[in-house]
Amino acid sequence: MKKQELKGIFSALLTSFDEKGNINENGVRQIIRHNIDKMKVDGLYVGGSTGENFLISTEEKKRIFKIAKEEAKNHIKLIAQVGSLNINESIELAKYVTDLGYDAISAVTPFYYKFSFEEIKDYYNTIINSVDNYLIIYSIPFLTGVNISVEQFGELFENERIIGVKFTAADFYLLERLRKSYPEHLIFAGFDEMMLPATVLNVDGAIGSTFNVNGIRARQIFELAKQGKIDEAFKIQNVTNDLITDILGNGLYPTLKYLLQLQGIDAGYCKKPMSVITEGQKEKAKIMYEKYLKDI
Repeated sequence: MKKQELKGIFSALLTSFDEKGNINENGVRQIIRHNIDKMKVDGLYVGGSTGENFLISTEEKKRIFKIAKEEAKNHIKLIAQVGSLNINESIELAKYVTDLGYDAISAVTPFYYKFSFEEIKDYYNTIINSVDNYLIIYSIPFLTGVNISVEQFGELFENERIIGVKFTAADFYLLERLRKSYPEHLIFAGFDEMMLPATVLNVDGAIGSTFNVNGIRARQIFELAKQGKIDEAFKIQNVTNDLITDILGNGLYPTLKYLLQLQGIDAGYCKKPMSVITEGQKEKAKIMYEKYLKDI
């Protein structure tokens, strides 16, 4: 696989659970098909925050990875987020998805404990050196508290199989410095609401939660910005951000799942301790669907 093949629009895959918190396999398959057939994404980022990955067991993670590969086959690219505080689990999952044929793995920076950069570097090298695959760093400082400098990214990129970063941060100065310093490495924008400025700074693609329902607009923003049609892209980003504002104000994951339900997708429930969507949230989601999604 060439790194260039991983560029483009990737949905951070949602996971459908039943009322008891068990994986709803049919629902997961429906979400995947919706992303491929209607949202027309280039790939899926499986096992990330959006998939409620940090609330489920190793075996449940494997099952979701397997379902995604079975359903997507080789029609789109697949990146598996295998990061964990338990590095043995990360290695086990990395081997599992590599055997399944995933195009790359990704791993969130180790969090909660105040790890040194040398510990973080060892974590990434240990994971990727255990498999014959490529790794994309998942940097999301506002949730992990872990910030990586331009120079530290350079140290991580010394491992030729660490090929890029999912950059979920608002530090666009850092983003610009990364793009200039490492032009051969992949950079994916991770904040859907900041996709236009990230694309202007020449990211290679984007990975987003809201792409599960708004992937068509995400591609429009990305492609228009790449063509230099900034005013047109800005108008679509405006609409996108109106939708994102409403979704965030109503509860991110339950609202995304209900917006899919309104389109006939069995997106199910969220995993506890996330709460069950209320009737009030449902009513607000219906308004969002009619206003933003019905006609795309």
